Amino acid sequence: MTTHNQELIDLISSDDVPNSLQTIKDFLRWTYSNFNRSDIYYGHGQDNPWDESLHLILTGLELPMDLPNDLFDTRLTLSEKQLLVGLVTERLAKRVPVAYLVNSAWFCGLEFYVDERVIVPRSPISALIEERFQGLLEHNPKRILDLCTGSGCIAIACANIFPQAEVDAVDLSFDALNVAELNIERHGMLDRVFPLQSDLFNNLIGEKYDLIVTNPPYVDSEDLTDMPEEFHFEPELALGSGADGLDITKQILAKAADYLNDDGLLVCEVGNSMVHLIEQFPEVPFNWVELKNGGLGVFALTKAQLMEYRDLFA
Repeated sequence: MTTHNQELIDLISSDDVPNSLQTIKDFLRWTYSNFNRSDIYYGHGQDNPWDESLHLILTGLELPMDLPNDLFDTRLTLSEKQLLVGLVTERLAKRVPVAYLVNSAWFCGLEFYVDERVIVPRSPISALIEERFQGLLEHNPKRILDLCTGSGCIAIACANIFPQAEVDAVDLSFDALNVAELNIERHGMLDRVFPLQSDLFNNLIGEKYDLIVTNPPYVDSEDLTDMPEEFHFEPELALGSGADGLDITKQILAKAADYLNDDGLLVCEVGNSMVHLIEQFPEVPFNWVELKNGGLGVFALTKAQLMEYRDLFA
């Protein structure tokens, strides 16, 4: 914890916050002010102190994010105030991401349970899902693979946007799959989204998909070392992927064609490691997708392209 954040916590401890603040609006203002004064990092679902304050306060009180305006003036009980003070203090003192503090994150307009067994959903692939992969898919997919599923957010969001599709949600980590199962049940997708344990494609022999979507670990060793403290609460297994961040991506590129139907498509996120991918494979015509919500490092390749260049990835 930085000296600056410690000073904020000392002020919180010296103030009589539960007696000074009364309403939801009071606590929102107070949280926002403290977050603004701190050096915490935003990047786990929200990118600014106001949205993060809203998420923490409303979800901490088990209230909806679209709370009617007149309810912001309602008074809180002492136990509710103490709960919120504790959450804000932990955010400042330990720099735990808000999503873990309240076990909640949003993706494609859907709420997901999250804890430290999975990374916090934030993939820019959400923009492609919401647009139904417009311009990339020739027809609605019937079978989808979400490889490295984590919380299951991509798998569930795909099933939601393509109601006729079945989705396999695959991860190496049993811990992650336990979280994915909670979310699959929560969203009523037990009959269409299937959690499967596999080291990439190893347990999927013979399966064929119209669409493979993957947000694999892709952080290179240098970036992993330099990441803000908040990221170190996430499982390193889901972040790092060798010196160039591409160890797992190259395995996916080498094998994905075998698991795609003839007109199938691979959509993969590599973030900042796109620089390394372009440098290592200048011949490959990666389709770097323009994302409406911003963000870089998501490419698409057809099965035909994957087969044409597969020897380079081996």
